[in-house]
Amino acid sequence: MSQRGLEGLLKPASIAVIGASTRSGRAGYLMMRNLLAGGFSGPILPVTPKYKAVCGVLAWRDIASLPLSPDLAVICTHADRNLELLNALGERGCKACIILSAPESQLDALKKCASAWQIRLLGPNSLGLLAPWQGLNASFSPVPIARGKLAFISQSAAVSNTILDWAQQRQLGFSWFIALGDSLDIDVDDLLDFLARDGKTSAILLYLEHLSDARRFVSAARSAARNKPILVIKSGRSPQAQRLLKTHAGLDAAWDAAIQRAGLLRVHDTHELFSAVETLSYMRPLRGERLMIVSNGAAPAALALDQLDARNGKLATLSDEMLATLLPAAADAGNPLDLKDDATVERYLQTVSRLMDSQEIDALLIIHAPSAVAPATETARQLIEAIAQHPRARQMTLLTNWCGEFSSQEARRLFSDAGIPTYRTPEGAVTAFMHMVEYRRNQKQLRETPALPVNLTANTTDAHRLIQQALDEGANRLDTHEVQDILRAYGLNTLPTWIASDSAEAVHIAGQTGYPVALKLRSPDIPHKSDVQGVMLYLRTASEVQQAADAIIDRVRLTWPQARVHGLLVQSMANRAGAQELRVLVEQDPVFGPVILLGEGGIEWQTDRQAVVALPPLNMTLARYLVIQALKSGKIRSRSAQQPLDVTGISEVLVRVSNLIVDCPQIVRLDIHPLLAAGSEFSLLDVNMQLAAFSGEAESRLAIRPYPHALEERITLKNGERCLFRPILPEDEPLLRAFIAQVTKEDLYYRYFSEINEFTHEDLANMTQIDYDREMALVAVRPFQGADEIIGVTRAISDADNIDAEFSVLVRSDLKGLGLGRRLLEKMIDYTRQHGLNQLNGITMPGNRGMITLARKLGFAVDVQLEDGIVTLSLPLSAPAE
Repeated sequence: MSQRGLEGLLKPASIAVIGASTRSGRAGYLMMRNLLAGGFSGPILPVTPKYKAVCGVLAWRDIASLPLSPDLAVICTHADRNLELLNALGERGCKACIILSAPESQLDALKKCASAWQIRLLGPNSLGLLAPWQGLNASFSPVPIARGKLAFISQSAAVSNTILDWAQQRQLGFSWFIALGDSLDIDVDDLLDFLARDGKTSAILLYLEHLSDARRFVSAARSAARNKPILVIKSGRSPQAQRLLKTHAGLDAAWDAAIQRAGLLRVHDTHELFSAVETLSYMRPLRGERLMIVSNGAAPAALALDQLDARNGKLATLSDEMLATLLPAAADAGNPLDLKDDATVERYLQTVSRLMDSQEIDALLIIHAPSAVAPATETARQLIEAIAQHPRARQMTLLTNWCGEFSSQEARRLFSDAGIPTYRTPEGAVTAFMHMVEYRRNQKQLRETPALPVNLTANTTDAHRLIQQALDEGANRLDTHEVQDILRAYGLNTLPTWIASDSAEAVHIAGQTGYPVALKLRSPDIPHKSDVQGVMLYLRTASEVQQAADAIIDRVRLTWPQARVHGLLVQSMANRAGAQELRVLVEQDPVFGPVILLGEGGIEWQTDRQAVVALPPLNMTLARYLVIQALKSGKIRSRSAQQPLDVTGISEVLVRVSNLIVDCPQIVRLDIHPLLAAGSEFSLLDVNMQLAAFSGEAESRLAIRPYPHALEERITLKNGERCLFRPILPEDEPLLRAFIAQVTKEDLYYRYFSEINEFTHEDLANMTQIDYDREMALVAVRPFQGADEIIGVTRAISDADNIDAEFSVLVRSDLKGLGLGRRLLEKMIDYTRQHGLNQLNGITMPGNRGMITLARKLGFAVDVQLEDGIVTLSLPLSAPAE
């Protein structure tokens, strides 16, 4: 996520080409030719001892003789000279370098050399980069590209060339086109941070094969996706493809989970990729998911309908009144709306106009098959004119499919020029629409306020003690009866162990669909216990269960009072008829760390096909999305209409499992199979837990940093009142809204430098759903009338290099004078210092005397800039003096 030196690569003032050549076909010649043809306005400095000039530009014998320090250098020589040349560039003060090729054996040495000289590297084995808005073509691409608003980042040179060729044919422009190569230094996360702030970029497309740091990628992607749509194509889904690409083997579904969690959209093949580029180029925010399909033939409409159904899309339902207005235009009004093959241009215009008037649809797909009565080009031209004049043109999402190839080329060009997405096939158009729907769903998930479950407690101390005890005894694998106390510490219950008498015989009974009953007896007082140790009976009916219990009880010579206890227990299992078996599995993914899988029980999984996957930590909203995703995709089937699955209950189990995994890094695998779901009752019938010793920071193994419990602290205010200082939670949105409502307009003006009448849900979601790696917000919470309320907030947002952070403090206006603001800011200073930041900065207004006085007391340098109407505050965060 470091932005250091990126300006030298992406916005260089001067470029040196090391190994420039006059021989066509050589890398040094192609690079010089492309730089000059691109129209770069700064100095281009060819470096070669062989020629006095290259492509008409005066050449320099070596790097040391250059008349200035280049911002960017491109090494085009043989790979065995890379280290020598990189050292020379470092001595000359170069800021960034593109290395076109290097063997794997050289990578470590190149990375150390670049780090020593603080040179940013693109590559090696990179195609280079293109920045059309700067006239920069520092690449091998034979294809020039136009200016546009779409940025493309690729880890494959072959895919890059394919996209460039396709874009030229489509006359599609880019803001940036960057081929990463081996990503030795500059990686996807660095560029996402840069592009998120780039004014020329409105959308980002990623082609990925691997990740060097999943945590950094997810963090940067979540941040960028709040501002701009990001699409991802990830190759290497199968183990065979992963071996071919020499990438980490892992779950492809884990990539889906990470991409969805970050608010991105994944496409799965190059056909979808091209459609996605088309969609992104013209995409407007989708207001809803109700699609209306209009066609001049039933067959293409049916193809579109099939694709919509396959992708779980949603058709718009038209009212009788709306259908009545369409009847003159179509014999069979409905959705899809078939205008018949004799539809004229006028019929198209009339129908589209009426549909755009309707509030019952969110998106409109117009399909046109080649027709003599409605020529493709003329129909497109008149529709474009009519749509442009319609008052709802900017509110309606429009897509077009002009079928055919030769006769429809000009029509599709007209639509593209008009900024209306157009596709060659009905399936392609619907796929593009569903891209927009899925992106909207992911963004909604990113900003939805999670629910806080009731009584979700955990005894972490007990769990850690029990796990360490097992490891000390050499137990690396724990079964159900051995793990039940660990699970109970997190509110996860296996079937209970029953004590029937003073002799303390313990009976463990597990039941599931088909009524298997496992009986284990542990007591020296029971004769013949060896005869029944570990007996497993498969019983179908309640009477069979009771008969088996009676027989077992008789065999071990238990008294009838004891028999009643055991009989009741076994009978209770029989009452679980209609219960459903689920499976919850936690495994370690080589890319994303711990992942949580959910699917049907009773079968061995092919995990990528039979389970949905999520990354911890989970809250109730994320867990609910996972369960609903499992139901919609058929990975879980609700088997009983009388006893449907309790989605909230399953979600709570998943959150408890997530908390256990986050808190206990020694758990490397957890398999709950089955989890018996009977209404609102959930029982963990068979559990297997694998343990391994762990050292280091527990959070380092997670792709998403969890809630930092260690920052919680109880504070006593000047009036003796106790309150809790803690990091903000996504669930705090309602509390934050109530807090802001009790802050005066003057205090809000000092905080936000403008008058704010209302904070939207999106505003509050951005304030509460933070990435703890990049930002910290601490809230002061006190109990009030049986509930919690926020009475103060401090926030610090660090730069991408984790060097400086901007801070703010806001205290409820009626609670000033209690020392709350000072205590909050002191805690934030301690946190940012421990987090490794160098300086804490802030801005306020001259009229905010309270903030200025507090800052001076805490050692901030205060600079009053009356002309600009601001006061800057800065505090070095080096260790405080003794």
